[in-house]
Amino acid sequence: MGQKTLTFKLPTDFSEDDLRLKIKRELQLTTFNFHLNNKSLDARNKNNIHWLVCVVVVSDELKEIDSAENEPLSIITKKRKNKIIVVGNGPAGFFAAYALQLAGFDTTMIERGSEVEKRDLAISRFESGLGFDPMNNYAFGEGGAGTFSDGKLTSRSKHISAERQFILESYIKAGAPAEIAYLAHPHLGTDNLKKIVKNLRDFFIQAGGEMHFETMLEDIDLQSGKRINLKTSKGDLDCDALFIAPGHSAFETYRMLMRHGVPFRTKNFALGSRMEHPQELINMAQWGKKSLPGVKAAEYRLTSEADGNHQVYSFCMCPGGMVVPATAYANNNIVNGMSHYQRDGKYANAACVAGISPDVLAGKPVTPYEALAEVERLESLFYNITIDYEAPACSIADFISGKLRNHSLSSSYPLGLSIAPLWELLPNQVSQSIRTGLIDFKKKMHGFENGILLGLESKTSSSIQVIREKTGETTGFENLYIVGEGSGYAGGIISSAADGLKAALAYIKKN
Repeated sequence: MGQKTLTFKLPTDFSEDDLRLKIKRELQLTTFNFHLNNKSLDARNKNNIHWLVCVVVVSDELKEIDSAENEPLSIITKKRKNKIIVVGNGPAGFFAAYALQLAGFDTTMIERGSEVEKRDLAISRFESGLGFDPMNNYAFGEGGAGTFSDGKLTSRSKHISAERQFILESYIKAGAPAEIAYLAHPHLGTDNLKKIVKNLRDFFIQAGGEMHFETMLEDIDLQSGKRINLKTSKGDLDCDALFIAPGHSAFETYRMLMRHGVPFRTKNFALGSRMEHPQELINMAQWGKKSLPGVKAAEYRLTSEADGNHQVYSFCMCPGGMVVPATAYANNNIVNGMSHYQRDGKYANAACVAGISPDVLAGKPVTPYEALAEVERLESLFYNITIDYEAPACSIADFISGKLRNHSLSSSYPLGLSIAPLWELLPNQVSQSIRTGLIDFKKKMHGFENGILLGLESKTSSSIQVIREKTGETTGFENLYIVGEGSGYAGGIISSAADGLKAALAYIKKN
């Protein structure tokens, strides 16, 4: 049995039969099997937009083997005595808990929010103007922030190929489309993720794990010997090892850890707003046509060096999606983006953010505790503009000119817009950098200035980072692991899941 890897340029609406015929002609084979290894859209030439498709062909008629599959991740299952508690049911927490349970540990997961079904209802009520739920929102609840924020599976992290394969295979087993294994920019969609995280929950419970929702971590005792004691809203728990995956918004959890001497440091992060355009405008700019057969909606990734010190870039681009009210707390106001699997909405959106340090934001050197307070101050400021969850907004053209025109703006945002000079609400350095970046973006994408900017985007990256060892163990604390976006070492579903998984594997290895 031989194996050969081939790459083809194919029309955007190619079929499996088209690909099979290509392989047959290229290799002169009569019988063979194949699977896609990678599929990416090449839109550099608008007159010749096509898929680049890499396939692995297997046949008895082939003698050579010219490609090797990645070594799969191996978790050895055996009876283990240690009791593990994992806090937080986002990607980092879930995959840490799942790996630990598969390895044979007695693993319990607790989550401050509810099951995804109840969370979904709470978010729908919020977006209908029926009140904010501090337990179930775009940040908290089963599946973490990523469940209701589009479900993109891209990651810039290196050296996680085995972990990525395990994560993707788990998602596919839980109902994700098989294409996520080979697409260059895989995407699940919020509609799919709501089903997937429920199935992942079932896998964990079937493996023997315990899962408790509406259970808030309130305090921990790290000084009582080898066992770690937890105080939760549902009573006390204890464990031999504690994994905390707080996500990007659990500021009270960070502060509780700081009070117990868990070491954090500040780091550069990003601030800005969400930009939104009609999807057809983006399609025209990227493809030269309003639609393309075989492709859902056009994407973009934009960067600018701005003033040379504060890079401006797009982040979490959601084709055919909507802008959503993503606050985790009642008196704050921030936005994020999401889309469904079909990406067939009227609008496209993406964060437009500038890199900044907490010291520059505050105008003085700050501690990690103070860095959190600065972010909260901004999120509260945006809420106080309207004393509500309307999103302060202006046109991109107005942001560039620094002059506000009184006109209506069209948006997917469900809770309404309030016309405001965003450049005055954002920190001065951020506004200056974003203005320069938008001018650059306008040169790169035709019609770009015809979009809008809305709300505060403050969760693209963390302003603090826990200090930990290479194993993921928190420096100075035995058997305490802080993982995922809340650790400051990850951002997005895949990198967060891989961060939790790697920490779990390190713990498994030493036990």
